[in-house]
Parts: sequence; C-alpha cells; structure tokens
Amino acid sequence: MRICSVLGSSALVIAAAVSPVCAGDASTLDILGFSADGAIFAFEEYGRQDGSGFPYANRFYIDTASDSFVSPSPIRVRLDDETVNVDAARQQAMTAGQGIVTDAELADNPGYLAGFNAITELSADPHRMAVNPRPVFPAIDSPLEFRIEELSFAASGTCAGLNDTTTGFRLLSIDASPGGTTEILHEDSSVPSSRGCPIGYRIGGVQTFMQNGQSALAVMISVISYGFEGPDHRWMAVTRRPAN
Repeated sequence: MRICSVLGSSALVIAAAVSPVCAGDASTLDILGFSADGAIFAFEEYGRQDGSGFPYANRFYIDTASDSFVSPSPIRVRLDDETVNVDAARQQAMTAGQGIVTDAELADNPGYLAGFNAITELSADPHRMAVNPRPVFPAIDSPLEFRIEELSFAASGTCAGLNDTTTGFRLLSIDASPGGTTEILHEDSSVPSSRGCPIGYRIGGVQTFMQNGQSALAVMISVISYGFEGPDHRWMAVTRRPAN
C-alpha cells in the first residue's frame, strides 16, 4: 500500500519526479451513444480502484424520457485481480449490455458532444454550462443552459464516519429567452449509496441527439466523493427527452 503525504506547491514538481503520484480513482468516461430513436442513452466509465488497483468497468443505459435505468443496467464489473488488464472488465460489461442496445447501434447514433469540461479543467465554471445544441452556424436552435446547485444532507451509514454531512444536487435547465422559465431536471431528496460519500459535483458535458424528428439530451455529471488515496471522480447522467 502506498503512503501519501501532503506536499506544499513549491515541492510538488520535484517530488513528482522522484515518487509515485497518489490520487483518487478518476474514472475514464466513454459516451457510447443513443438508440436509433433516441429513447436510450448509454455511457461507460472504467479504470482501476485506488488502493486495490482492481480493474472495473460500469455501463449505464438510461431511458431518456423517464431518466431511469433500463434493466439490467447499471452493469458493474470489477475483477479482483490487480494484474488483470482493464480491457477484460470492459469486455465483460460490453457483453452484458448487448441485450439492451448493441454497441453497433449506439455507434451509429452517437449524438453530438455539445460541451465538455474534463475533471482537470480549471478555467471553466464547474456548476454552469451553456451550449449551442448542434454545430449549425448561425444557430437555428435556442441555446441550452444548465446549472447545478449542491445540497447538504445529514451523513448516514459509512459516510457518517467521514463527515457530518454528505452532498446531493439539484440540476436546473435555464431558458434565458424573454419570458423563459427555469425547470428542475433533477433534485435529490437523499443521496443514494451507489454514489459513495459525495463531497461535490461538476457539470462535465452535454450530449445531444437530434435526428429523424427525434431529440434527446444527456447532462453528464462528475461525482466527487471520498476515496482511499484521494477524492474519487465517477460519472452519472441526467437525461431529458421532449415529447415529439
């Protein structure tokens, strides 16, 4: 097990050259795409757990109209062997998801990544994103704007041993046009245990789908939680599909 020490900024560059970097589990995001009709959105996150080094891959298939998981999603694979390649976990998760929507169909309907802020981005507003939903210039669509507000809840279970509170969120859709309204797309009433013990959230991206008269979107949310070696970063999505 690695021992992580806290370094002052002046020593960080020198220390990085002579010692391993200790960090939380920052999973890699792979947006898989939509079903042909936009009814299902899918994405994958994968990486190695901090501490154990075990490879994992999680796949999420979401009904874009109800913003709910399509069974048997979420598909979570963890291989309890740090010598195994992450691709082995990804392959198992991919195989399990083919009965929901095939990867071939998702690849044919990727949608458009209208906005993205990596977890390493320092200059962007982590709680607000405004985008043109597709690359048409001059724009023919109204802009999409989203804002996230963090909510505090009393910590319970294993999270109670880390802090008195845990963090949920409210996601807002903002219509900045004259007479436009603000819509709540998601609001936590509690924090599900599947998120671990969250300490914050970022708007990571907006994926849009517009084809054949159908439209849908997914707002990607980076979930920051307590980890073994540092803050963990995992992903979730909030989806929306207007009535067509």
